[in-house]
Amino acid sequence: MNLGILGAGSIAGTMAQTIQKLIESGCKDVSLYAVAARDLPRAQAFAAQYGVQKAFGSYEEMLADPALDLVYIATPHSHHYQHIKLCVAHGKHVLCEKAFTVNARQAEDVLRYAEAQGVLVTEAIWTRYQPMRQMIRQVLDEGVIGTPGLITANLCYPVSDRLRIVDPALAGGALLDVGVYALNFAEMVFGPADEAHASCTKNELGVDMTDQMVLTWKDGRAAHLTAGVTVASDRSGCIYGDRGYLVVENINNPQSISVYDADHRLVRQLSCPAQLTGYEYEVLETVRCIREGKTECPSMPHSETIHIMELMDRLRAQMGVAYPCEGLE
Repeated sequence: MNLGILGAGSIAGTMAQTIQKLIESGCKDVSLYAVAARDLPRAQAFAAQYGVQKAFGSYEEMLADPALDLVYIATPHSHHYQHIKLCVAHGKHVLCEKAFTVNARQAEDVLRYAEAQGVLVTEAIWTRYQPMRQMIRQVLDEGVIGTPGLITANLCYPVSDRLRIVDPALAGGALLDVGVYALNFAEMVFGPADEAHASCTKNELGVDMTDQMVLTWKDGRAAHLTAGVTVASDRSGCIYGDRGYLVVENINNPQSISVYDADHRLVRQLSCPAQLTGYEYEVLETVRCIREGKTECPSMPHSETIHIMELMDRLRAQMGVAYPCEGLE
């Protein structure tokens, strides 16, 4: 299956490396076929660096190539809605980076369009596809920590020097960039929250820099989540039960699970299976689902993408964060 990368930034480079490593490992399911950037020299430089077969100086030109099957969208959040629609209009399947769109209205609209066109569109939030998700679930299902009742998680990086993080025109801020991982971590364990509350600090442009989020469930469970773009944090996620707790190393790409009993003694430790980059799981599931004629992936179905966008809409409304790119234009 021929993959094209729309955008030529750093995350696009990670995807290109992923496809390279898949091919080197003997995988014949996907090829690194094309890359498109806003100008041809940028695309050509990317293609030369990563061994991409074709380089295009416009997105439309790449999408017009009949040999292209699947597009990975690696542009800022602010442009995802437009770029997904553009790909779908050309009959291409889509793996789009998180945050999927700027708001739930855009997500619902573009997913309806994709369904009508009969193409697969899925959100590339890698933690949903990785095997560590099932490993965490297995430990919980074994009852080692008893009944889980509380989650804490944090994800912060010092990235406020990047324009896409601080500019409202690019749908910047902590929530859509890193807070989305904390929310997904909590809801992959506890399911959809019944209530959600948030507060934040902002920059001079009104974009959230540090977020505090509290999710609660009617049965008494709760999740306390922190996301930020001005400091570095330990990125840990903890799930607490009445017989112990487990600690996940790096909720943005879980590397290990440490299980403790109620007396804080380490009773088990599990390591992440060997990875190529961690992106390979979303690629392989997407390719498999396309071949099976599906229009969504089971690890991140459309209903979950829309739900997470609705949740972030509610949290942004509470924080008073809005963007000029929230329409359906």
